[in-house]
Amino acid sequence: MKPRLQKFSFVLLNVFVSLGLMVCSAFAAKAQTFTGTVSDAMCGAKHEMAGSAAQCTRECVGKGSKYALVVGDKVYTLETSDKAALATLDKQAGAKATVTGSEKDNVITVTKVTAQ
Repeated sequence: MKPRLQKFSFVLLNVFVSLGLMVCSAFAAKAQTFTGTVSDAMCGAKHEMAGSAAQCTRECVGKGSKYALVVGDKVYTLETSDKAALATLDKQAGAKATVTGSEKDNVITVTKVTAQ
């Protein structure tokens, strides 16, 4: 009787683990691609500082603002700690870029940035 109970417990455990993995993958955010103008979260589409949009973006990010992507009339805050992505965002400040990542509540968790 004991081996039978062990086998049943093993099968039941596998079923629960499999169901858990399926539920997690169903709720995982899917990567999307967004193309827009690189800005900062504080200024968004309107830069208030003197100089170019690129200068304003770099200065605001230097003071603690996060990078943002302006797509039409929407402004997405960009979350990343990837040094290559941050370097591309800095280079593309005020210019077009394509950002790949998952979006939730107007925040994109960045996986890739490419210049346009």
